[in-house]
Amino acid sequence: MTGITEEAGGSPTGQALPPLRDWPPLDMDGTDLDPTLTELMREGPLSRIRLPFGTGWAWLATRYEDVKLVTNDPRFSRAEVIRRQVTRLAPNFAPRPGSLAWADQPEHNRLRKAVAGAFTVSAMKRLRPRAQEILDELVDAVVRDGPPADLVERVLEPFPILVVSEVMGVPPADRQRVHAWTREIISTSGAEAAGQAKNGLYGWITEAVRTRADRTGEDVYSLLATAVTRGEISEEEAVGLAGPLQIGGEAVTHNCGQMLFLLLTRPELMERMRARPEARGPVLDELLRYIPHRSTVGLARIALEDVEVAGHRIAAGDPVYVSYLAANRDPDVFPDPDAIHPDRDPNPHLAFGNGAHYCTGAVLARLQAELLVDTLLDRLPALRLAVPAEQVRWRHRTMIRGPRTLPVTW
Repeated sequence: MTGITEEAGGSPTGQALPPLRDWPPLDMDGTDLDPTLTELMREGPLSRIRLPFGTGWAWLATRYEDVKLVTNDPRFSRAEVIRRQVTRLAPNFAPRPGSLAWADQPEHNRLRKAVAGAFTVSAMKRLRPRAQEILDELVDAVVRDGPPADLVERVLEPFPILVVSEVMGVPPADRQRVHAWTREIISTSGAEAAGQAKNGLYGWITEAVRTRADRTGEDVYSLLATAVTRGEISEEEAVGLAGPLQIGGEAVTHNCGQMLFLLLTRPELMERMRARPEARGPVLDELLRYIPHRSTVGLARIALEDVEVAGHRIAAGDPVYVSYLAANRDPDVFPDPDAIHPDRDPNPHLAFGNGAHYCTGAVLARLQAELLVDTLLDRLPALRLAVPAEQVRWRHRTMIRGPRTLPVTW
């Protein structure tokens, strides 16, 4: 960690800059917050950080109100990041045209419209019976084989892969190959491997969109092919749109793994879920608020003009990150934020983001979390860890945190 520097990122304002902190991703086990983030929150509300890749430094907003300001204000641009090599966590940085993550309004709405129909509440209601059928088949096999079982291997990995594949329209023969690419892409192990995985995935997506040009269907690849045929988006944009949506299943695996770990290691929480199944929704929201679902931070924005945030002038051209994890622990919004309160109300957490870049697949992710928790708790009586909590292995060198294994018995 370093002190104040005079690196690029805005001219002096006469106001003392916050100390510049190097923020390497830590290989953490369990559900504790990254200690560096905890320090940054304490020092905030606005900090300066340097991540392992890219160049220079960036501002970091950690307070709830500042996070909402930055993510809602058009003066902070995602599209501008494409033209820069800002400090970042990902080793491989190759944004593609069409990616919602790097689009500003009104382009963002134009692109999102092409796939919106696959992720509406009504579409998820239609999907629910099929998703439950997929999950039941997986849990049937677990019950048939008997305890113990690794929930990650047997349920938490295959279920989101299969459900996302249904929504996207990935043929069964290609699903494991696509999953291998998406897992490598979220890894932080190296730029070369991530680059090869991206080339493999996006090459496959290109063929998927081309081969469905004459089809009608409700899966994402058919919707994208239709939009390309109509001239609403280009093929290049269709491919850029699909990639992040395809990768989204990884987050469900890891987030639900963390939520189940918390239930399995907190008997009072598990008892509450079993005793009041009709009131599980608020508990899931509280767990979504609480879990540290990622390493460091996500994607940057660039200030298009000078903007004052938390008493500091962010200069035009400065990169800015927000931490949804920190915002979800803001004591001004969430009293006693470091504790899990199953009846927290209101609970305006930002687990799925905020503003125009609110997660496209949020309704799908929530559906899968509900089905997983309900089905596992209802079908595996007295579900508990089969090993001491400290023996659960966690994923390392990855952008999305979660247990690598979750051995259980019942």
